[in-house]
Amino acid sequence: MNRDAPPFGAMPFTAPESYLGAVREIGEPDDQSLYFVFQQTLLLVADSASGAQLPAHQELARLGAKPLRRLYLGTLDERACYAFEYGADTGIAQDMAWKGLRALYGKLDDKLFALAGRALQYIDWDRTHQFCGRCGTPTRHREHERARECPACALIAYPRIAPAVMCLVRRGQEILLARSPHFLPGMYSALAGFVEPGESLEQCLAREVLEETGVRIANPRYFASQPWPFPHSLMIAFVADYAGGEITPAPDEIEDAQWFDIDALPKIPARISIARRLIDGAVAEMRASAGLRT
Repeated sequence: MNRDAPPFGAMPFTAPESYLGAVREIGEPDDQSLYFVFQQTLLLVADSASGAQLPAHQELARLGAKPLRRLYLGTLDERACYAFEYGADTGIAQDMAWKGLRALYGKLDDKLFALAGRALQYIDWDRTHQFCGRCGTPTRHREHERARECPACALIAYPRIAPAVMCLVRRGQEILLARSPHFLPGMYSALAGFVEPGESLEQCLAREVLEETGVRIANPRYFASQPWPFPHSLMIAFVADYAGGEITPAPDEIEDAQWFDIDALPKIPARISIARRLIDGAVAEMRASAGLRT
């Protein structure tokens, strides 16, 4: 196990303890405020080899355009936080750049990175719920909670979250990993899928693993969860034991699936994902139980 990996249960995009969410603004943005400025899914930062910084208050006035939307997020370390979205024609200073959140992992301060993931999901929700899904009437923000309401039929739309499960199956000193056709060459990961209506997390685990690989599982154990703002998922990770079945990859979803010895793992996901922490955590536990050095 890599000793530089984050501690067990430490997940990116988790709201920092010093963050206080709110809907109603108190005052106006000022020099002390924090600004999460987006263009679609890209965040505006001053990017350098040493790290990334959010734009300052005075830099917003130099963007040369009006924001498409502005959302108050709450406070972080007693500093008011705002999310803005600007259009594609917005001009920026030469020392600024639009960057995807994945590229900013490890470069942006951990607290800011976590809050940026939340801000991105709020911006996407606000953009896609401007009109009522029932009657088509323009919606408006509710004053006391994070929601948009239809003034005609009273339908309320809250920020959307799509729960998905991830399962790492263990068999002796082996783990089951698979690769999707869209993965990077040579990379394998734990199995995952979205929860369907009327389905428990445990039922989803068993169904997804069976559908994708033909393997049956037993004794699922919760590992950790991770908000995943690409665009609005909540990843809930488990470890489970092998209960039977031969590997038969689903041809429309899985390119390959194999049992890998913990001492001969393939390329696995980067540390930004819960999949990497799930694999690292399981391998460390398996090594410890076998009396092996990590």
